[in-house]
Amino acid sequence: MVVELAVLLPIVIAVALVAFNMVRFLQACAAFDRVAPDCVIAHGVSPAGEQDVASACAQVRAAIEDGLPVSGCEVAVSSGDLGPAPRGKGVSFPVSPLLTTFTCTLSYRPWPSSFSMAGIDLRVPAFLRHERSITVDRFRPGVVV
Repeated sequence: MVVELAVLLPIVIAVALVAFNMVRFLQACAAFDRVAPDCVIAHGVSPAGEQDVASACAQVRAAIEDGLPVSGCEVAVSSGDLGPAPRGKGVSFPVSPLLTTFTCTLSYRPWPSSFSMAGIDLRVPAFLRHERSITVDRFRPGVVV
């Protein structure tokens, strides 16, 4: 029975660590999916202070980090202009002059990043990533496209 325990214990510990990290990553993703759109709508469209995209990205990133309950996560926010909206039939001017897409990325570093027990090495990827893109109209606050 001691031999069986010695063989199974490293496997049980490895499976428990994978399950623990998966639950924490899913918890972080669920919170991120709730927080990211709200932060983009609140801070990305009309940032406080400077009214440029870099300031909006910094404020959105800070707001998302404050809203995440899980530690060990890094947040990155980037943005890109989609330009004028496509013109439809009979419309000679763009309905929405400037659409901006904010891409929010959550990076989760699993714990522990490397683990060795009884000759079994467990190495996890550097980060697990989750991405969310939200397109908003900069001239109409609160409008999500």
